[in-house]
Amino acid sequence: MKKSLIALAVLAASGAAMAQSSVTLFGIVDATYAYGSGSVANKSQLTNSGYNSSRLGFRGVEDLGGGMSASFHLEAGLNNDNGSGATTSTNNQGASGVTGGGGLTFNRRSTVSLNGGFGEVRLGRDYTPQFWNLTVFDPFGTNGVGTNQIQNSSLGGPTQVRASNSIGYFLPGNLGGFYGQAQYYMGENLSNAANKKDGNGLALRAGYANGPINVALAFSDTKFLSGNIKTINVGGAYDLGVAKLMAMYSQDDIKNGAEGKGFLFGGLVPVGAGEIRLAYSTYKVDTVGADPRSNKIALGYVHNLSKRTALYATYAHVSNKNGAAQSLNGSVTAAGDNSNGYDFGIKHSF
Repeated sequence: MKKSLIALAVLAASGAAMAQSSVTLFGIVDATYAYGSGSVANKSQLTNSGYNSSRLGFRGVEDLGGGMSASFHLEAGLNNDNGSGATTSTNNQGASGVTGGGGLTFNRRSTVSLNGGFGEVRLGRDYTPQFWNLTVFDPFGTNGVGTNQIQNSSLGGPTQVRASNSIGYFLPGNLGGFYGQAQYYMGENLSNAANKKDGNGLALRAGYANGPINVALAFSDTKFLSGNIKTINVGGAYDLGVAKLMAMYSQDDIKNGAEGKGFLFGGLVPVGAGEIRLAYSTYKVDTVGADPRSNKIALGYVHNLSKRTALYATYAHVSNKNGAAQSLNGSVTAAGDNSNGYDFGIKHSF
């Protein structure tokens, strides 16, 4: 009898321990037919990630007791149109640090965290604070032909979206709507190298979200021997119920180099089981002489077949001025000419 009671106690303790930990497999497969037209050449292709980025990931959390927990997040980008994995930057220095292309790399995020009442400390490859405003306050996020010109044309450099070798901190989520993030990332060069600081950076973001309002400001400074890149952006959204309005402004400044400025106005309009997306965005590079500028209008519709599956279509038109040559969906257009792009796709999440 005693042995049976002991066995039951052990099983109960084991079950309680298992209940305190969890691991989840998740992902998105997004296939897109994309067409782009330009004054030099057009392009037709089956690609991916026209609505949401295709990915495969694993995440887990363990309850440590006392209000603390440990967690991990491993997320790999997928090119489901050809079966390859996405590339990654190992040292925040552009092409010199890019690996992958064919293999599975956890390029999107690979972090381990300690969480508690103090907030979250996160280590590894992660999104940068300066990126979040670009995606949160864009009706098209940062995917597909409709995404903003700030994202497509900016001078933000290799850490515009993610940074490797980062140490991050997030404020706790119980501050009455206020939120914030701080991140330091490293290029990991030798101390006696001429470019010893390349890929090092500091970034901050602070915002407020309560009810229909969400606003945030972000700043970053990434060091390079060729010229430090400083970015500042601000964005906001207001949900009217019948529509959500969005706007943002961004400025990139390369020390002793060019300066880029851009803004976006747009919105999301729910319609039955779907949603209309629309935006106008522009980006201008201040250089000696004429300042190249690209303006984009984008219109799209997403129809939700279920909570996990959606069909979507997007149209975008770019007009280039003063020598700019932005083109859409892989097409080629001459400086000062226009370009059009179309996306038609299906997204399934699991």
